[in-house]
Amino acid sequence: MDLKDKLISSFMAFENNVDVEHPVHEVRMAAIKNFEEKGFPSKKEEAWKYTSLNSIQKIDFSIFPKQENTIEYKDVKRYFLHEIDSYKIVFVDGIYSSYLSETTHDGVDICLMSSALTKPMYKPVIDVYFNKIASKDESLTSLNTAFSREGAYIYIPKNKMPKKPIEILHFSTGNEASLMLQPRNLVVVEENAEVQIIERHQSLTSNDILTNAVTEIYADKNAIIDFYKIQNDAANASLIDNTYIDQKDKSVVKVHTFSFGGKMTRNNLNFFQNGEYIDSTMKGITILGEKQHVDHHTLVHHIEPNCESHQDYKGIYGDSSTGVFNGKIIVDKIAQKTNAFQQNNNILISDKASINTKPQLEIFADDVKCSHGCTIGQLDEDALFYLQSRGIPQKEARALLMYAFANNVLTSVRIPELKTRINKLIAKKLGVNLGFDL
Repeated sequence: MDLKDKLISSFMAFENNVDVEHPVHEVRMAAIKNFEEKGFPSKKEEAWKYTSLNSIQKIDFSIFPKQENTIEYKDVKRYFLHEIDSYKIVFVDGIYSSYLSETTHDGVDICLMSSALTKPMYKPVIDVYFNKIASKDESLTSLNTAFSREGAYIYIPKNKMPKKPIEILHFSTGNEASLMLQPRNLVVVEENAEVQIIERHQSLTSNDILTNAVTEIYADKNAIIDFYKIQNDAANASLIDNTYIDQKDKSVVKVHTFSFGGKMTRNNLNFFQNGEYIDSTMKGITILGEKQHVDHHTLVHHIEPNCESHQDYKGIYGDSSTGVFNGKIIVDKIAQKTNAFQQNNNILISDKASINTKPQLEIFADDVKCSHGCTIGQLDEDALFYLQSRGIPQKEARALLMYAFANNVLTSVRIPELKTRINKLIAKKLGVNLGFDL
């Protein structure tokens, strides 16, 4: 039995443990039908031309963990942003850990999708927002929708802001020989509200892990959302991350993606600007080695006039690593006065490393300011020679140049402690002590 057939048969067992009378049941049924028809995407599809899922489909993943596993805080402390106080929603092998979590009652709602999808008190929000912006055509998003049960539910009411950032952490213990996880997050930020969210998927084992995640984010008028994704997983961990963002008038949403580890990572990041004077920002740093693979697919759909979007992705690829950047900007006919910027710059530090990059613009308006570009190159030999002439060893000089190349992406990170953490991860990934306080 291949993975697709196993998932379809497992869905029947999944449905035996949920309320089939609940309206979400019909959503799940439609989703599994779509996945059954389309299956896993292949390289024959243009959007997956450079990313293959063939090897993943050959692994006999467990669809559900056989038992609830516990881990000690001391064993995972380094993965938390422990430098500051934060609210925490923690999952271990896909199951909520009340022991490691810390939620809030300060006027905002941070709880579990399992509660939001079943309890009547959450029905008004679920009816309006759940599975409304997530793609009905993407087969892996449909697969997640079919099995949607657990994840983070974050609801920020009008004019509210949590007192602390929110961390969402997914740990996998390795108690299964191989495990597939499908977390589902829903983030709703109402008018004039604000939130900062940090998300991390972390395997604690060398066993195979496949995470197929979906996050829906809704930013109402004047809402401000900072979302930070830290991807620095173990060598046999694969992540498919599907994020869908709906913005209303004058909202500001920034998503920073830091991709440093994992076997295969696919980031699908989709912004839909349903209002005027919206600001959307996507920034990313990718530093890979060995045979790692990261694929960034971004979409910004400018639907209304007077909006901005900014994309800046930097990649450093060593050993036999591979990267993909496919960024699309769509400007509708009525979306006049759009200001859209997209840039993807890459450095190959190995003859065996490669990057496929494809920035795209589809513009149907005539009064816009749009630009895109990409570069692929090596380190500047003149700059390298200059640093060495000042007494800096070659290894450290190369690291300094790479650090400077990637570092400007961090200027818009608004949590100082997180910026420091990312700086340290960059230094570690580059394999050198940069010689200054991070």
